[in-house]
Amino acid sequence: MTASTASSPVDELGPHPAALPKRLVAEAIGTAFLLAVVVGSGIMAKELFRDSDGLALLANAIATGGGLVALILTFGSISGAHFNPVVTIIDATSGGLRWTDVPAYIGAQLAGAIAGVFAAHAMFERAVLETSHHARAGGALLFSEFVATFGLIAVISSVARRRPEGVPYAVGAYITAAYWFTPSTSFANPAVTIARTMTDTFAGIRPADAPGFIGAQVVGAFAAAGLMRWLLSGGTR
Repeated sequence: MTASTASSPVDELGPHPAALPKRLVAEAIGTAFLLAVVVGSGIMAKELFRDSDGLALLANAIATGGGLVALILTFGSISGAHFNPVVTIIDATSGGLRWTDVPAYIGAQLAGAIAGVFAAHAMFERAVLETSHHARAGGALLFSEFVATFGLIAVISSVARRRPEGVPYAVGAYITAAYWFTPSTSFANPAVTIARTMTDTFAGIRPADAPGFIGAQVVGAFAAAGLMRWLLSGGTR
């Protein structure tokens, strides 16, 4: 790792050696494919399991977890494979990414996420732009997003520090599990949340519910980052 990233516990796959334009393209394409997986597998799952939300959720979770592993392995050595604004911000607070690069990273993630939703709709012959009517409101779901994002940042922080080569598998496994142990189905990502307001499918969320999810995600990310920085710090006292 380079000097600027050696102390960063959330930099998934080490340094970001590529020039900024290449990193931004990697973030945009990776996030686009992530949303295509989330939304596309949700559409396919509901078509195949019309009478079973449980089986549809299982298929959606497995596809998302597997897709994350592949995408992090593909783009991690280029951009760090954040695909998530809160991961980018936490990486910057730890010195793994320049603050001046953060807005561009988040812009690329948002653009990619929206493009991924549109691509999924096009593949399944739906209207490219939709507005979700899937209600996801209430304190329990907001707490669920806090927990989901806290866990994601904790997993990335610890595994990246101890076994960086295991991050793709740990993240994929965690998200697969979090689809099931959180009633919100673990969005844990502001870019994903915003993009999913634009799909009126199994994976969608009403625009009115998105700000609460994003707020809970940000709070959960910072809470986890603070705790993990302390847990992973040197010293025995």
